[in-house]
Amino acid sequence: MSSPDIASILENSRELDRLRKEQEEVLVEINKLHKKLQATPEVVEKPGDNSLSRLKSLYIQARDLSEREVTISNLLLSQLDTFLPSGPPGQQRRKMDGNDQKRKRMKSDSDISRLSPSMRSHIEAFVSLKDEQVAARVTSDAEKDEWFVVKVINFDEKTKEFEVLDEEPGDEEEGSGQKKYKLPASCIIPFPKRNDPASTPEFPAGRQVLAVYPGTTALYKATVISTPRKRKSDEYLLEFDDDEEDGALPQRTVPFHKVVQLPEGHRQ
Repeated sequence: MSSPDIASILENSRELDRLRKEQEEVLVEINKLHKKLQATPEVVEKPGDNSLSRLKSLYIQARDLSEREVTISNLLLSQLDTFLPSGPPGQQRRKMDGNDQKRKRMKSDSDISRLSPSMRSHIEAFVSLKDEQVAARVTSDAEKDEWFVVKVINFDEKTKEFEVLDEEPGDEEEGSGQKKYKLPASCIIPFPKRNDPASTPEFPAGRQVLAVYPGTTALYKATVISTPRKRKSDEYLLEFDDDEEDGALPQRTVPFHKVVQLPEGHRQ
């Protein structure tokens, strides 16, 4: 297993821990509201009380966190399954005759069958991204990572790689046509659904994110200044790193569906 693969697994493990901590915090808030409503159910009839809408919002947040946890868990299973040997740890290697080969194939089929529900859910989530725009890390070197908006052409279930299309390559790139890449799942981040802002968890003010810079198809690190909910719109107010103008960082608006979580260890 190469270092980038290990880094990706560790990054997803940390994300899983973060999601579980957020779930615990949300459950604490839900339980507080439950106790309040059980003790004083008449409170919901008072003008201006938002207990039920708040409870609904917490339920939606808990559901989204749970779905995200399933996605990350399936991704980790896929990553580990790719690198772990098919046989039990420490199994001695020996030359196999025809019957051994047949038995091995039968065992392999049985293993796939046992893993298929979880793996199938994971693969279907990737396959469903076909024709969708996603954030993709198309280059990575010792100094920086470059993320762009690309279109998913296909997901290869055997190699577990995405084939993506950069529909608007930069002027400095060789050639003038569109450019294709084959990338592992660790280099892909799906965007939030544009038509469902209510079910998309918000990044709080002060959180660092990865966002599409206005007027481009490139993503850069930014800090959340104000959220869509607070602004009563579908846009974040962000400050992009290294975006200094006249000695200050300008604040720019970016649609919520063009803002994603900042990958662990991002270099810019």
